[in-house]
Amino acid sequence: MENKINIPTVEATSLDVMAAEKEKLKAVFPECFVEGKLDIDKLLSLCGEFIDNDFEKYKFEWNGKSACYRTIAAPTLATLRPCPEESVDFDKTNNLYIEGDNLEVLKILQKAYFRKVKMIYIDPPYNTGNDFVYEDDYRDPLARYKEVTSQTTKSNPETMGRFHTNWLNMMYPRLRLAANLLRDDGVIFISIDDNEVTNLRKLCDEVFGEENCLGQLIWSLSSGPQAGHFTRSHEYILAYAKRRDSLGWFEDKSGGVISHGALKKISPANPASDVVFPKGSISCEASDIEFPNELGESEKEYITAGRLKFQNHLLSEDVTIRAGWAMKNQLLSWLKGDETYDSKGQKVVRFFFNSKGILFYEKERGTTHPKTVLTADIVGNTKKGSDCILELFKNKIMDFPKPVDLVKFFANLVTKDNDIILDFFSGSATTAHAVMQLNAEDGGNRRFIMVQLPELCPDNSDAAKAGYKNICEIGKERIRRAGGKIKGQNSASLLETARETPLDTGFKVFKLDSSNLIAWDSSPIEPGDVETLFKRYEQWSDRIKRDRSQKDLVYEIMFKLGIPLTYPVTEERINGRLVHIIGEDCLVAVCLDGSNGGVQPEDIEALCEKCPAKIVASEDAFADNVALTNAHYILEEKHIELMLI
Repeated sequence: MENKINIPTVEATSLDVMAAEKEKLKAVFPECFVEGKLDIDKLLSLCGEFIDNDFEKYKFEWNGKSACYRTIAAPTLATLRPCPEESVDFDKTNNLYIEGDNLEVLKILQKAYFRKVKMIYIDPPYNTGNDFVYEDDYRDPLARYKEVTSQTTKSNPETMGRFHTNWLNMMYPRLRLAANLLRDDGVIFISIDDNEVTNLRKLCDEVFGEENCLGQLIWSLSSGPQAGHFTRSHEYILAYAKRRDSLGWFEDKSGGVISHGALKKISPANPASDVVFPKGSISCEASDIEFPNELGESEKEYITAGRLKFQNHLLSEDVTIRAGWAMKNQLLSWLKGDETYDSKGQKVVRFFFNSKGILFYEKERGTTHPKTVLTADIVGNTKKGSDCILELFKNKIMDFPKPVDLVKFFANLVTKDNDIILDFFSGSATTAHAVMQLNAEDGGNRRFIMVQLPELCPDNSDAAKAGYKNICEIGKERIRRAGGKIKGQNSASLLETARETPLDTGFKVFKLDSSNLIAWDSSPIEPGDVETLFKRYEQWSDRIKRDRSQKDLVYEIMFKLGIPLTYPVTEERINGRLVHIIGEDCLVAVCLDGSNGGVQPEDIEALCEKCPAKIVASEDAFADNVALTNAHYILEEKHIELMLI
């Protein structure tokens, strides 16, 4: 059917990132565009940067960088198809698990999640020579994706001669696209080791700006493999802000207790002070006091601990303990049962005694600025990550996964309540596990988006022997098992009465595929080849692929219109026609049902009663051009936008 009134249509391609940026620039500097092309010299001069023909300026270059720009600029013809049967709570969850090449997925997410992500954590290939690093093909990325995911080759050996180049060409476009998704106050954390840390830092300086580097953190490992002349005992984590001036200060709110003993030492600056512990004031079984020395057998009438004597588990007589004067007020406060804080404002949990007096005390870890060295006792190590997998699966199916505590530490620093956390190298889905665990602990409702290439598990691997075909199967199963475990461990505190909303341990699965819409084939044909031309027109005129469901198309419409994939989608019958309602308040109504003679004006009138902001309909679903034209004017009068497929 011919669209004679110029109604906008839903395009088969994703957002053209470069064209969108060019339009922004044109709106600000229209005089810098001549015949549609940017005059870079004129733009620089308007910004006070004058050309001095200095070709020796510092810049980071490598073979293939220009091709990376074409890769970024090429819109994708791919889509994400919903897979409810592999999901958990598909219709209720706000979490996403996307199976596919992260380059194509990041392009698809550009419109719906532009500047909406608060935190990104990625653990990309370290380029050790055995990682899965492959070259992108901007001319036919889907064909390349299908080729890559059907083979088990994973190596990028140094003998290739393009060892670093291949890695840079893979990382640069992905980082550029990921930067678009970060909020102005967003932060990205990237794990890496010595192989590519130097190149990665240069990449990040170019993508995010050197001024937005928050730090090159050292993750201290207890041990590691020998690396040259030294044993490797650390890795790195690069932290960059989208805009450093939009961030507040980080505070380490990881909690726990720490021991402190310095204030108890008696010295000229901290002279001795006597504190009287009255009879009955201390119980040897109280939870807030411990004795490192042996107390004796509990059935005895009297128990002694240094100078303290207990009868029936209570202090049997007054006793005077000597301590430095700085401790006196804290001890007196603690003895009265009041909340006690030390000189740094940190809450005192308990005291430890010996026969001579106060030995040391424990206090709660307060909120402090995190250090650039992250130790295993705070963020875990790869052994802890492996132990977590082993506990969940009863099998070691992943090598050296990141520990949950590492990602949880970063999420605790920079995110809160409903923030979105993205991981586009999700591996075994440690990030999803960490988000659910943190939400269970602090009552938050953070949401995760996991993206993972369905990289095949080698035939001889523990994962393949356990029945897992690819890494995505492992990641999805981990989220299912971890979610169940978290709910079981926190069942009492996760009652709906204890939270504003129930803990979300579900996830919607989407899989990368070609678009549900048929794009026009613009490849050259031989002069006079009318048959091929007519065949292409016949294919394109259908617009919608016949092997796709209406739900497939509805979700493609969502991200093409910039609607997050977590918005609810419901089905209703309106005038006997199947209509998909997007959003709780009917943000968009999608009508693809052309049965029983096609859509008529009365169907549109009935649909308007739902008060949608926009109606998307299949052009072929209308009865004829007259019905389509009438629908256009009906909706125009009601200020409802109509888009066609």
